[in-house]
Amino acid sequence: MSGPSWTFEQAERYLLSLELFGVRFGLDRMRRLMTVLDSPQLRFAAVHVVGTNGKSSTARMTASLLRCHGLRTGAYLSPHLSSFAERIEIQGRQVSPEQFAAAVQSAAHAAALVNRSLAGDDHVTQFEALTAAAYFELARSRVEAAVIEAGLGARYDATSVIEPRVVVLTNVGLEHRRWLGPTEQHIAEEKLALVPSGGTIVAGPLGADALAVAEPTARERKAILLLAGRDFHVEDEGEAFAVRTPLQRHGGIVLRPLGSFQRMNFAAAACAAEAFLGRLDTNRVREAARLRLPGRLEVVEHDPLVVLDGAHNPHAAVALRASLEPLLAGRKLTAVISILDDKDAAAVLSVRLHVCERVVFTRSIHHRALPPATLESL
Repeated sequence: MSGPSWTFEQAERYLLSLELFGVRFGLDRMRRLMTVLDSPQLRFAAVHVVGTNGKSSTARMTASLLRCHGLRTGAYLSPHLSSFAERIEIQGRQVSPEQFAAAVQSAAHAAALVNRSLAGDDHVTQFEALTAAAYFELARSRVEAAVIEAGLGARYDATSVIEPRVVVLTNVGLEHRRWLGPTEQHIAEEKLALVPSGGTIVAGPLGADALAVAEPTARERKAILLLAGRDFHVEDEGEAFAVRTPLQRHGGIVLRPLGSFQRMNFAAAACAAEAFLGRLDTNRVREAARLRLPGRLEVVEHDPLVVLDGAHNPHAAVALRASLEPLLAGRKLTAVISILDDKDAAAVLSVRLHVCERVVFTRSIHHRALPPATLESL
């Protein structure tokens, strides 16, 4: 690659320039990108995290568990809160602006070559370029294991060019039906399409329709299926909670409090890490559980108590409400809310408003944020 090295600002401008190409399913462009970049996605072992809610938290937790057990670990997460660079982590730390810019520059060079080979108005998308940059950087950083969060669906998602050893399905809800299908069964089929032959599926709480997809998928792929409630569990232990995995059935591992909706995410992550590693060390699991989860019931101020959370669909809003009630301890809640135009805003608000004394509707800087007046009318 010739020319001067990009700055972070140049990398960000390049990625923002690709927004106009939107969502385009299909793996052909991504496979071509990987070929130009010398197949970086094959140079690390992978855990793929798919599902409707909890993907980022579960991915971070799984990466933390693998890292605390001695593996050089990376993660690819989405979306970001304030900077594109948040999406790529090495050993639990966001890559530097310089690392990120270099990775995006390499992906942009590959994308330019791929675009020349595409017909008509076909073009590498923003998410494909970001994913290519992430795989390039994970390989360049010589990670032994990477935890990859899927973007949308799984079957045709850009992340799906990896060959995962373990697939985690956090849950299945009715979201992105325009692309994934109208029912939980359709959505589960899309998310489990990437399960490899002989791999392991770790599934969080599933409804009957999603379970009716997971079980035959496991049989067809000769994969091991580990189910929440059957093969791994979460149990309250007073102020703490215990995680019981297939190899930690007796007594389990007792951990400090987490938001109620995060306990099952951690149990799924522990089950995935155990399937990947073959065993878990209790002390290292406790160390891994001390990670910070930005934007997930994140306390950023104590006087007054200020909490940030990215719950963006009805299922997530219900989970947030359940976790907020003990946190509030009788205090009155003012909610400051912005919602994007592709979300079921009415359903999210119908869940959230029940626990609020006051609501401030606002509009984030994202170009798809709904106007406050629209939220008020809903």
